[in-house]
Amino acid sequence: MKVLVLNCGSSSLKYQLFDMTDESVLAKGLVERIGIEGSMIKHTRTGMDAVSTTTEIPNHKVAIRLVIEHLLDPIHGALSSLNELSAVGHRVVHGGEKFAQSVVIDKEVLDVIEECVPLAPLHNPANLMGIRAVLEVLPEILQVAVFDTAFHQTMPAKAFTYGLPYHYYEENRLRRYGFHGTSHFYVANRAAEILGRPVEELKIVTCHMGNGSSITAVDRGRSVDTSLGFSTVPGILMGTRAGDLDPVMILHLMEQEGITPKAMSHILHKESGVLGISGISSDLRDIEEAAATGNERAALALDMLCYGVRKYIGAYAAAMGGIDAVVFTAGIGENSVLVRQMVSEGLEFLGAKLDLSKNNIRGKEAIISTEDSRVRILVVPTNEELVIARDTKALAEGR
Repeated sequence: MKVLVLNCGSSSLKYQLFDMTDESVLAKGLVERIGIEGSMIKHTRTGMDAVSTTTEIPNHKVAIRLVIEHLLDPIHGALSSLNELSAVGHRVVHGGEKFAQSVVIDKEVLDVIEECVPLAPLHNPANLMGIRAVLEVLPEILQVAVFDTAFHQTMPAKAFTYGLPYHYYEENRLRRYGFHGTSHFYVANRAAEILGRPVEELKIVTCHMGNGSSITAVDRGRSVDTSLGFSTVPGILMGTRAGDLDPVMILHLMEQEGITPKAMSHILHKESGVLGISGISSDLRDIEEAAATGNERAALALDMLCYGVRKYIGAYAAAMGGIDAVVFTAGIGENSVLVRQMVSEGLEFLGAKLDLSKNNIRGKEAIISTEDSRVRILVVPTNEELVIARDTKALAEGR
């Protein structure tokens, strides 16, 4: 069975083609600047050099056709005909409270994704464009939606309910939803495999740290709390997002400075976080370099980030009544030796001891705790696309 996985943004489309007999990636690529001048596709068949083509790509329908053309190319493609393609799996950011698992896409599912647009205005419209483009180009193909929010639907009410008048939850569904669920699910289960123990026996804190970040408490395979909430702003300091704030401070700032809601949203999403504190960059590599040369604001941003992660790990260990493992993943978690070290310093009281020599790795699976560490510390590169492919295969076979 061959499965195509799509991750659609407003002006981009990432894809991977899987052979699910052995879960190998046959081809992958990226379509950029859809609907913008200078649009292009970069395509790679596994084992071959990448090929790039600059061409006019006015919309997602044209982008999908271009992807199919490249997958069918006699030299760089990985399909001899479209009959080899069994299903298409989509990353969909928000499924609200409707979906706690992946689903086959039909009209009802499309309607729910549309209903969730106000909850994810930057992502769900793009996800819908990708689904509808496939419907037009490949009308008979089975499509599956895999939701970022689904994994967190196991959170109890005490974790997802906010301290507002309850009718705002009942009427407006204002609650903690959480994101990066596909990543947290994958790395928690993969960590259990590496440790040789059933995930149902483990209490794990997963740290998805990239330009956007979230920390999740995974208790016996189920998400029970997570740092992102109704939106993707709260939690730890991120590249350009503020993290946890006193909401009254935001109201105060808006009143004092005459800031509109739209402008405030831009500040919270695009001007804050590591960028806002350092004044240098949202890229942590730049921050680490500046901090090493004595830049105090860069050092402060780095300290705030790592302190925040350490606080969440401690809080989630308390919430679960124990902890067996801490897992680092995503761009920063997989590659920053310094961040993993700074986060781990001070966790010895939990029984987590970092091995500095084992920690000196980037982008590969490893147990980086000492042999006598009661709590295991791991690096697990995330693979959300594989989760999407697996769910798509399971639903396709279940038809």
